[in-house]
Amino acid sequence: MNKFEQLGLNESLLLAIKDLGFENPSEVQEKAIPILLEKDTDIVALAQTGTGKTAAFGFPLIQKINADDRNTQALILSPTRELCLQITNEIKLYSKYIKGLNTVAVYGGANINEQAKEVKRGAQIIVATPGRMQDMINRGLVNIKNIDYCVLDEADEMLNMGFYDDICSILADTPDEKSTWLFSATMPQEVARIAKEFMSRPLEITVGHKNSGNTNVSHEFYVVNGRDRYSALKRLADANPAIFSVIFCRTKRDTQAIADKLIEDGYNAAALHGDLSQTQRDSVMKSFRQRQIQMLVATDVAARGIDVDDVTHVINYQLPDEIETYTHRSGRTGRAGKSGTSLVIITKSEIRKIHQIEKIIKTKFEEKPIPSGIEICEIQLFHLANKIKDVEIDHEIDTYLPAIEEVLKDIPKEELIKKMVSVEFNRFLSYYKNSRDLTAISAGNNKGEIPTEGSVRYFINIGTRDNFDWMSLKDFLRDTLEVGRDDIFKVDVKEGFSFFNTDAELVEKVMSTFEEINIEGRKINVEISKNDGSRNSGRRDHGGRGGKREGGRDGGRRNETSGRRNEGGGDRRRSDRSDRNDRGGDRRRDSKPSGERSGRRSNSSSDNSKGFFDKAKRSRRS
Repeated sequence: MNKFEQLGLNESLLLAIKDLGFENPSEVQEKAIPILLEKDTDIVALAQTGTGKTAAFGFPLIQKINADDRNTQALILSPTRELCLQITNEIKLYSKYIKGLNTVAVYGGANINEQAKEVKRGAQIIVATPGRMQDMINRGLVNIKNIDYCVLDEADEMLNMGFYDDICSILADTPDEKSTWLFSATMPQEVARIAKEFMSRPLEITVGHKNSGNTNVSHEFYVVNGRDRYSALKRLADANPAIFSVIFCRTKRDTQAIADKLIEDGYNAAALHGDLSQTQRDSVMKSFRQRQIQMLVATDVAARGIDVDDVTHVINYQLPDEIETYTHRSGRTGRAGKSGTSLVIITKSEIRKIHQIEKIIKTKFEEKPIPSGIEICEIQLFHLANKIKDVEIDHEIDTYLPAIEEVLKDIPKEELIKKMVSVEFNRFLSYYKNSRDLTAISAGNNKGEIPTEGSVRYFINIGTRDNFDWMSLKDFLRDTLEVGRDDIFKVDVKEGFSFFNTDAELVEKVMSTFEEINIEGRKINVEISKNDGSRNSGRRDHGGRGGKREGGRDGGRRNETSGRRNEGGGDRRRSDRSDRNDRGGDRRRDSKPSGERSGRRSNSSSDNSKGFFDKAKRSRRS
C-alpha cells in the first residue's frame, strides 16, 4: 500500500501521486496533511526548503476545493515569480484528474489584464506574488473577500523581501473565518507577528528544530586571505569535478563579475541577478535545470524560488548580511532526500559569523583547508579515468577505426593511455604546477589575534600623497564604513600611509569592509597595529626618526614599507573586485575644515582629497 493512502487522500489525488512516482510522504507531509484534511484550522508549519511543503499544503487544499464552484476559494502567496509558476504547475499536476478545477498564476512582469481575464473565467485557486496581487486588488480585478483558504508559502522570504505591508493589506481583504496556512523555513519576529495578528490559535508543526538547517546538508568553511577568494573558488570547483552548484554573492556587480571570470576560465557558468530581464532570467534558469550550466552565480533575491533537486553544492562566495539568509542558501542543496554540501569561503575577520550561524541552524561547521594543486591534479586524474571507463561508445565511430588504428599503431599500450589522459589532464598539471597554499591561519590558531574590547588601531595604505588630511580621511572612513563620526578617532595621516582607531566592537566590520574596497584597480589595505595611538607609541607606530622602533611584526618599518609597497597597488591587485553597493546610501559629508587644523590645510588639498573620496564612493556604487 502506498503510504499516501494512509493520510486520507482521495482517489483522484492518489492517481496523480502514482503518476508522479511519489511513494513515501516527507516528514512535513506526514504531519500536515492529516491535520489539514481533518478540520478547518490555522496552521504554522516550519520546515526547510526542499522538504516537500508544496505537496503538504497542495494535496489537502485540492481535496477541500469545490470544483463545481467557479468562484475563487483559495489564495496562495509566494515570494517570487519563479516560485509562483512552480507552485502553479505542481498544483495543476496534483489536480489533473479533478475535472473543472482551475489554478491561475498572478505575478509581475506579465500582462495584468490577461491574468485578470483568466481569473474571471473561473479560478478556484490563485497563486500570486504579493506585489501583483495587491495591484490587482487595488484595481478591482480580483475578489478574495469570500475565500476559504489562504496559504503563505516561504513566509520568511516574503517578509525579507519587504512584502510585510502588502501581505497585511491582502490578508485584511480576506474574511476572518477563513483558514490560514503559513509555511516557512525560519520563524523571525515578522513571521510571528503575522501569525499573531491574522491567525486564530494556529497549530504548529516543526520538522527538526526551529530555524534549523537541513540534516541532509553538510557544512564546511575555508579561511583564506581576501585577495585569494576567487582562486579558492576555482580550486573548490576543480576539486569537485561533478559539481552542479549555486554560488552566492552579496551584490549584483560581484555576481556578474564572478560569473564572467568563471566563463573566461572555461567553466559553464552564468549570472542570475536583478539587472537581467525576465527573458534573460528564464533562459538562464532553463539552461541550469538542463545542466547546460554547471555553476550558477546568484544574489539572494534572484535565487529565491530556485527549485532544482540535483544541486550538489551551495558555495557562499560571500556570507550574507543577514545571518538567517544562510538557511535559505544552504536549502538549495540536499533537496528531495538527497545529500548536499554548503561551502563557505571566509576571511579571518568573519570567523565569528560562522559561530553565530552554527547557533541558529544548530549544526556544526567543519573547517577544511583549500585543496592543494597536487590534490586537485590527483582528483582530476581519477575523474578522467572513470569518465573514460564509463563512457558509452557511439558505434558510428567504427567507420573511422581502421584509419585511427593506423595512426596509433606504433604507440605502445601504456604510452597510448598516458597520451589519452594527458590530452585533458595536462592543463590542470600545468596550471597547478607551482601553486601556493591558499589556506589562511586556521580558526583554531587565530584565538586572541583580533581584539574584542577596548580601542583598536589600524594601518591603512593611503595618506597625504593621495591628498588626504586627517579630516578628509576621517570622512572617507566614516562613509565607507557607514558609522558615526565619533566612531573614528586618533586619525594620524602620513605621506604614504595613515593610522586610525575604532572601538574593538567594530573590528570585524572594518576588516571585512576593506576586503572589498578597490579604487580604480588599487586595493585599499587595512591591517591591525599593536600600538594604541598614544603620543609615545605614535612615533614608533609610523617609524618616526626620533623614536625607537618596535621589532615586532607590526613595527613602524614594516608599516611604512607596507604603505609604500601598496601605493601603486601593483602587487596587491585583486581579481575579485567588488563593491558594497547594495547597502550604501548616498550620504553627504561635511568637508569644512575645523578650527583646530584649518591653518594647516590648503584649499587644494581639500578639493583633491574630496575627489579621491568621491572616486571611492563611485567604486563602491558602480
